[in-house]
Amino acid sequence: MEIFAGHRALFRPLAAPAITIGNFDGVHRGHQALLAGAREAANRLGGDAVAMTFEPHPAALICPDKVPPRLSTEARKLELFAQAGMDVAIIETFDKAFAELSASQFCEEILRDTLGAKHVVVGHDFGYGRKREGDASSLRAAGAALGFSVQVIEPVSCEGVLASSSAIRRALIAGDLPTAHLLLGRHYDVDGPVVRGAGRGRDFGIPTANVDPGDVLLPKPGIYATTVQVLGKPEIHAAATSLGTNPTFVSGGALTLEAHLLDFEGDLYDQRLRVCFLERLRDEEQYADVDSLLAQIHRDIENTRAVVHSTVIKDAPRA
Repeated sequence: MEIFAGHRALFRPLAAPAITIGNFDGVHRGHQALLAGAREAANRLGGDAVAMTFEPHPAALICPDKVPPRLSTEARKLELFAQAGMDVAIIETFDKAFAELSASQFCEEILRDTLGAKHVVVGHDFGYGRKREGDASSLRAAGAALGFSVQVIEPVSCEGVLASSSAIRRALIAGDLPTAHLLLGRHYDVDGPVVRGAGRGRDFGIPTANVDPGDVLLPKPGIYATTVQVLGKPEIHAAATSLGTNPTFVSGGALTLEAHLLDFEGDLYDQRLRVCFLERLRDEEQYADVDSLLAQIHRDIENTRAVVHSTVIKDAPRA
């Protein structure tokens, strides 16, 4: 997949592009329907399937006090675009100049003149142009005048729940992984580098990798069955993971994400890991002594083995 830093950075003309536009935070099932629409149209046109997205989130400029926590980093979003079959990703800088473009300027100067759009795919609630003056209806009218067709994707519901980034955030904050996974169409994951921690786990014979997830949303604190992958390597490791404040050892500690990779030996410092949340095992608890804590950790490890095994079996391809 080719990646361009904005519409002005194209170093080749797009071929009969089918373009879908959105922020795509989390690339959930609703977003996947948009990407699939662009891919199908591109196949029909014999052209490029293009995803146009924005960095930073438009809310950072328009209402900076209401910026939602991210569900995916820019890198993860691009990875998911590629998996969805996009040929091109355009990462548009959402700055003051871009925000001030009128709806007609966006359609004429960007979609027609620069990108040469032949087909545009948007969601039912799509808004564009200065103060979101344009909507899906006006885009259809503009496309008819400017030479591109417009496809509007209706809301996607999963078992009666509307797939949206806000619904996924609510589910994660509540610790409701099944709903989050249902709406995402995959298990929720976060990426980050391994950083130095207190080193207690190693002292107890249960070493952990402390992962810094940056500004991506973390689920409700607790103990989780997860898998962990060192980015750039194919191996997937089962991991019992704590998302908490270590109340047995400190009072009012910072929230940390610590993964104990099962049956693993090696140095993970400065590596980037992907932690994939499979199941929430329990709340974090404070223990009266270290022996009680270690006994519970060993139970968590065995529960993690069972969850990962059943997930692998359930997700395995069938003949």
